[in-house]
Amino acid sequence: MRNLSLLTDLYQLTMGQGYFNEGKHEQLAVFDVFFRPNKLITYSVAAGMEQAAEYLENLRFGEEDIAYLRSLGIFSAPFLSYLKDLRFTGDAYSVREGEVVFPYEPIFTVKASMIQAQLVETALLTFINHQTLIATKAAKICAAAGGGVMEFGLRRAQGADAGVYGARAAMIGGCTGTSNVYAGKLFDIPVSGTMAHSWVMNFPSETEAFRAYARSFPDSCLLLVDTYDTLHSGVPNAIAVFRDLREAGHEPVGIRLDSGDLAYLSKEARRMLDEAGFPSAKICASGDLDEYSVRSLKQQGAKIDLWGVGTKLITSADLPALGGVYKLAAVYEGEREIPKIKLSDTTEKITNPGLKEVYRIYDKKTEKAIADYIVRSGETIDESAPLELVHPTENWKRKTVSNFTARKLRETLVKGGKRVSPSPSLSEIAAYFKAESARFWEEYKRQDVPHIYKVDLSPALLSLKREMTESFGKGE
Repeated sequence: MRNLSLLTDLYQLTMGQGYFNEGKHEQLAVFDVFFRPNKLITYSVAAGMEQAAEYLENLRFGEEDIAYLRSLGIFSAPFLSYLKDLRFTGDAYSVREGEVVFPYEPIFTVKASMIQAQLVETALLTFINHQTLIATKAAKICAAAGGGVMEFGLRRAQGADAGVYGARAAMIGGCTGTSNVYAGKLFDIPVSGTMAHSWVMNFPSETEAFRAYARSFPDSCLLLVDTYDTLHSGVPNAIAVFRDLREAGHEPVGIRLDSGDLAYLSKEARRMLDEAGFPSAKICASGDLDEYSVRSLKQQGAKIDLWGVGTKLITSADLPALGGVYKLAAVYEGEREIPKIKLSDTTEKITNPGLKEVYRIYDKKTEKAIADYIVRSGETIDESAPLELVHPTENWKRKTVSNFTARKLRETLVKGGKRVSPSPSLSEIAAYFKAESARFWEEYKRQDVPHIYKVDLSPALLSLKREMTESFGKGE
């Protein structure tokens, strides 16, 4: 694994030296990772936790790192000597990858010495923000398509890591495969891909290009038919090659459309393939697709079986950043917790203080999720008694639920600097997301004007937040 200890912002290190100089570097602290809502973020699919755990386990400053920091001329020799022996020895609590998560709830919490917890902020946000963003975009595209989505975005990704880990996140969100061979090797992802327009252009004719490809891949033949004229040459030439394949004892996979009016072309291509005796041949579409265009195509009756989605998935084109934040929630004096709160004139930016836990409340009859419930650490939920849910800011909005079950969303990921929870396979994570997503009403996940899912605070946490807010008054 690469040494990523310098994958941080300079102010993490300058604050670290400040804590070291003030004798506060070993004080125990709690930081939460959470995200705030906007018009495009009503829910997300958690991802990036595996890379976060690996990073925490391997945090260390090598000789070259120390030499570079020394060259900056701003760090003291005693501090650099301290960094040389630094390891992450704290704890991390996290939701599972593939968990459906919502604004304001802590999806990842670090409990460690102040300097350790501060130094890891930037890297953790890098891993979790990006992969959660892409997993969420993939989930929306796959929901619109109803399945059969392949991730094709490596060449348009914002760098190699974004392409590789974006492909992994896309699989969590529901994609069935990727064109990214490196990601396929690293994460055991099914890889897919056939030909580009350059293949067709490199032969004297489209028919010869198709026949050459069929000779090399007779059992996985999927032909790109829009290089010249989709309906007047591409599809007819593909059908001719498909007949040759069938006579030789092979069945074609299908065709791919990459441009033009995909709704019209797919319907006409489907008619032509069916009339030629190839009803099982698949039609794959690609070309700047996202959940909006996919939904529109399906509403137009497009006959598309497979979707190759690239740029707008791997870059999350309409929302290029999740906006997750990392905020101090508590420090400790010995065993005593001292909750911390960040205030703001903007209500949405006021943080929830203290070490917390998150529960998901399900209706026992329907087994559907009702709300998420954030409590202070140590609080329990009595499933035999009615539970009152109170909006965290608009307190007149209340709902009492009975006949429910409560599930704790987070588990200990890292304990004393070592990974303690099992590391599931990518297919297990994707299956987990699919199962949990099904436990939410579609109204919460719909593309247009979704119903806002409830994320409420326990009376004890709400009381603490109100008390601290009133005590400190307004301000940043």
